[in-house]
Amino acid sequence: MFFPRWRNALAALLLSTLLFATACSKADTSPYAQVQQETTQKGAPAAVAKNAEQGSSFNKFFPSSGQGYQVVFVQEKKGFAEAKLKQDGKDVGMLSISDTTSLPSAAQKYQASSEKLSGYPVLEIGNTQTGVLVSGRYQVKALTRDPSFTKENRRAWLQKFDLIGLSKLK
Repeated sequence: MFFPRWRNALAALLLSTLLFATACSKADTSPYAQVQQETTQKGAPAAVAKNAEQGSSFNKFFPSSGQGYQVVFVQEKKGFAEAKLKQDGKDVGMLSISDTTSLPSAAQKYQASSEKLSGYPVLEIGNTQTGVLVSGRYQVKALTRDPSFTKENRRAWLQKFDLIGLSKLK
């Protein structure tokens, strides 16, 4: 008889301790806490717009492997496609196309651009990214993953995309 009462008392004590510990825990103050709360609430907007282009439709606009570089597709989802750019087996850069209908602010930042690349507004985003905006909707980016892949390399690779073909995508 003593053993079952002891086990019940222990379970109650552990449950009380658990409830006390979670009630006294510090609130999440990370910069992402509010965004997490807003995007997971009932009725929150979808993370990807319903009319966003399928990522698989972007693949044909990427540059081909060649000249010592290998283009390796690594991610494809609605509104986005991405490939690694490898040289001698080492990741030197990333190439991507994203549909900005899900994130209009990504397209809006190009309005301040006074420079063009292949006829499209171009931006340097920090020290490691270069992007162009095609048809006011598709953001094409090249990112540095190794110091040997410079701003000039990023711009050259952006010009290798089929930007005219991408501009015709509806």
